[in-house]
Amino acid sequence: MAQHVIVTDYDPQWREKYLREEENIKEILGENCIAVYHIGSTSVPGLAAKPIIDIMPVVRSLEEADRVSGAFEKAGYEYLGEFGIAGRRYLRKGREERTHQIHIFQADDTANIERHLAFRDYMRAHEKEREEYARLKKSLAQKFPYDIESYCDGKDAFVRAMEERALAEYDGIWDRLYLAARKVQHPREVSPFIEAGGVAAALVTERGSIYVGVCIDTACSLGMCAERNAIANMITNGESRIRKIVAVMGDGKPGMPCGACREFMMQLGSDSGEIEFLCDLDSRRTVRLGDLVPDWWGTDRFE
Repeated sequence: MAQHVIVTDYDPQWREKYLREEENIKEILGENCIAVYHIGSTSVPGLAAKPIIDIMPVVRSLEEADRVSGAFEKAGYEYLGEFGIAGRRYLRKGREERTHQIHIFQADDTANIERHLAFRDYMRAHEKEREEYARLKKSLAQKFPYDIESYCDGKDAFVRAMEERALAEYDGIWDRLYLAARKVQHPREVSPFIEAGGVAAALVTERGSIYVGVCIDTACSLGMCAERNAIANMITNGESRIRKIVAVMGDGKPGMPCGACREFMMQLGSDSGEIEFLCDLDSRRTVRLGDLVPDWWGTDRFE
């Protein structure tokens, strides 16, 4: 039976369906999973789409992902390998009446990862193009209700043009920082007295360099937060000006720095109040260090 091509108006439940499946994917991939993103048209509020949830997990190793293909199959997915895109692992659920698609990429495959995120973010930000894309998809779905290949061919030129614009506009620094932090985040026991890696951080400097660090927790008060570890790496390499920083908590979500880290960063320079922290990866919500430390005591010392 041929796949039925149906395009419907945006449904807020698509986000909930993604979140439920995200947890299942994380459980299957385990420690190999660095991040999971909702991509494709169902991830764009207001955009009409085929009601198929596209999901992009980012992993440390594709070979490790291959080893759990059986677990994905038990969860209802077909594990189809690269399926036309080198470096991808493609999975789908629902047979002809498809409900979910998974596109797994390795963390160092920045071209494919950023291509998907750029297109998603561009559609979220540009209403005119979003409406044009919706009209095109609805028209093609009416014209080719049981011909998925013709449907895809019909929107290919538009998608390529939008992708080119999206990549030209895309600033992927928050995703790069988040993935850099997650790559080194691995809880481990260093000794009976020291644990490390439960929290990780990544920062980017004014020169564009990225430095990472993990938390080090000790049996006394000699430990170090992940943010200060990353800053120490930065200073060791001759830099001292931070533009943006991400701290990733044990649950994989961005978190805010402790009071000691805020104070340490404020003392780096007169412009430290402009340092941005990531609050939420999906929405790109941020906060300035100066807003976290209002009326800082040492401002006049830089004058």
